[in-house]
Amino acid sequence: MKQASSIEERAISLAHYIIDSKDTVRGAAKKFGISKSTVHKDVSERLKKINPSLAKEVRVILDENKAERHIRGGMATKMKYSHLK
Repeated sequence: MKQASSIEERAISLAHYIIDSKDTVRGAAKKFGISKSTVHKDVSERLKKINPSLAKEVRVILDENKAERHIRGGMATKMKYSHLK
């Protein structure tokens, strides 16, 4: 039973981290040393059962990040090739 509570605690910690930092799933995965899939499953599925209101808050941030990702990709490409000018 110890395992289940640590997964729940991880899901809650991830949620608070994403809300506070407005970081992406990828950024949270790197920070916590786990896979993107695990982060996504924790905050999208497990968190709904543990704390639905916290899950809604995280969903707002994740939707915001998803809407902005094409801009981030363009900026990354611009930075990558800016040294050629």
